[in-house]
Amino acid sequence: MNLNKAFIIGNLTRDPESRSLPSGVPVVSFGVATNRIWKNQQGQNQQDAQFHNIVVFGKLADLASQYLKKGSLVFVEGRIQTRNWDAQDGSKKNRTEIVAERIQFGPRRAESQGVSQKQKPESAPEELETIEYPEEDINPEEIPF
Repeated sequence: MNLNKAFIIGNLTRDPESRSLPSGVPVVSFGVATNRIWKNQQGQNQQDAQFHNIVVFGKLADLASQYLKKGSLVFVEGRIQTRNWDAQDGSKKNRTEIVAERIQFGPRRAESQGVSQKQKPESAPEELETIEYPEEDINPEEIPF
């Protein structure tokens, strides 16, 4: 049995680029950066960033182009695919991509909701209503079970 499945969570490195196939099917591509942090043998923190090319087709492509922006957090589930082609200069080119099958959008930033952090009104913390229960004396012998 074979399995080709990729799961990544990261931030977009550029705004999604939209185009269409000759058949009219929408296609969106964007980049996602993932970070890995670990401690080396000396106990120092090390960090590594990886960059992934993502391709999305169909209705999911429309949603991705509408809601994703550079810096957005995204969870992508898909399959890994390598495309090969001949470049205009006669050389052979290839590109490894994740073809997205599912996407979950991360939380929306305040700027993308039309309100910048500076425009938010500062207010005092809300007082929450509390429920006060009457005190009861419970006799365990009166419980029917």
